[in-house]
Amino acid sequence: MTRRQTQSAQSLTRLQRFKQVTPPQTPALGAEMIAFFKQSVEKRQTKLGKIAECWAQLVPETLLGHCALDSLHRGSLTVLVDSSSHLYELKQLLLAGLQQQLLFACKSTGLRKITLKPGRWYDDGGDGRKPRFS
Repeated sequence: MTRRQTQSAQSLTRLQRFKQVTPPQTPALGAEMIAFFKQSVEKRQTKLGKIAECWAQLVPETLLGHCALDSLHRGSLTVLVDSSSHLYELKQLLLAGLQQQLLFACKSTGLRKITLKPGRWYDDGGDGRKPRFS
């Protein structure tokens, strides 16, 4: 190699060393994700899981697809119902004794009240129901 070639090779390696950006070191997400899961998901799942099982057993199948368990706060279960006719029908069933059955079956979860709300948990794009994540 000639002297000129060695100088150009050295300048290229020097440029590469200064121009190259090293990615910053990021800490592992394992511990944070486990803590988040235990705090947010696992607590909610233990309470709502039992209620969801009872709900699926006691509510008629024709209404199951039109309602979704939304939240459980201070013993009050909020249920979203997608249309006013299904809301009325579910309200009548709850008043006819379904609410007492659910409250008795889910006593260990702290369930004291069931509130129905009109609302959708999915985006209706014409091609079926797609869950909406907000």
